[in-house]
Amino acid sequence: MTTAIEARARGRRVRLNKPELLAPAGSLEKLKFAIHYGADAVYIGGQKYGLRSNADNFSLEEMREAVEFANQYGAKVFVATNIYAHNEDIEGLDDYLSGLQEVGISAIIAADPIIMETCRRVAPKLEVHVSTQQSVMNWQTVKFWKDQGIERVVLAREVSMEEIDAIKDHVDVEIEAFIHGAMCSSYSGRCVLSNHFTDRDSNRGGCSQSCRWKYDLFAKDQPLSAPLATDLPMFGEEDDAFTMGSKDLSMIDHIAEMIESGVDSFKIEGRMKSIHYVATVVNAYRQAIDSYFADPEHFEVNPVWQDEIYKAANRPLNTGFFYEAPGHEDHIFEPEDKVVGFDFVGLVMGYDAESGTALIQQRNHFKPGQEIEFFGPDGTHFKQKVGIIRNEDGQELDAARHPLQLVRLQTDKPVKKWDMMRKKTGK
Repeated sequence: MTTAIEARARGRRVRLNKPELLAPAGSLEKLKFAIHYGADAVYIGGQKYGLRSNADNFSLEEMREAVEFANQYGAKVFVATNIYAHNEDIEGLDDYLSGLQEVGISAIIAADPIIMETCRRVAPKLEVHVSTQQSVMNWQTVKFWKDQGIERVVLAREVSMEEIDAIKDHVDVEIEAFIHGAMCSSYSGRCVLSNHFTDRDSNRGGCSQSCRWKYDLFAKDQPLSAPLATDLPMFGEEDDAFTMGSKDLSMIDHIAEMIESGVDSFKIEGRMKSIHYVATVVNAYRQAIDSYFADPEHFEVNPVWQDEIYKAANRPLNTGFFYEAPGHEDHIFEPEDKVVGFDFVGLVMGYDAESGTALIQQRNHFKPGQEIEFFGPDGTHFKQKVGIIRNEDGQELDAARHPLQLVRLQTDKPVKKWDMMRKKTGK
């Protein structure tokens, strides 16, 4: 992929090439949904060296299948090898990286220089992308990595739009930036709460997200050195517990500025997130990017994209560090207003145009009379009430309650294979 066109008009970069839309894939099924719903590339974790040890990480054979699937759609697969390695982690690294090259992975995402150097030596066909764990925030550091032969730099989440502009002015190398997903309450993920509380190393893939736990707060009635110092509770039983998680990042409202900044790859966070989250978020950004390039001069953010983003949101949203440093209002110190959630309840496996009936694979409980919503990568988007549900033998059912059960359902409008069906959580 070439870097952004540097020509300017009316103070902004004019791009002829679309930025890459890079999606998370915590499993092979999520990878397929991400690509079907518009991702140009996906990033996954292997069973070693990644920072999401609790995801459904890929074996080499699963990676091979992932690459074969991605190749059918012109997409790429990257593998996160972004731990900071301890001595015991190095054994087997050569074989692992050469295995990634053999199955057709396009690039690794790395933070530790020994992983980068080893990749250059044993798997030279793999691109090396510098992980956000390296906290790159200035153009001189970007130039340093370019001079080392690095193909792409993933910027720290703390980088501002102004700093991105300076980086693109000074260095011609691919730049990747997060545009959506969870933000760490610590600086670039360098938190050790998980290590101390659970003996799970956040920088070796085991973060237990301790910042999102609920805490009690206490004050000392005397200086800590006093022999009779006691803990005084700062909250009563009726008060909300203290948390310290960050709001999530969303740049859907500022997608034009992101495109004009020259960033080459737009990254969505969330290898641990659901299929519904991946498909919904990827689809919204895919439509936004394509709409911009269809008519840059008259581009406007479609409220439907914003609505879609909120249907997948787990927490309140903000713009991270792009425009100003987040303040106390950008953290969640007490239980926040819950975003109305949606559940993925069915996947369209086929559609009979003559009868207007869809074959649905059940993914969550639904029954007649409930309001559902269909959406898909080709623009499917409508609501309806669930009518009569029948099994494959034509028998009427009072509900679709069995996982992966195939049922037939009349739809108000045509649907396509890979379209999804959802309903409001708890409805």
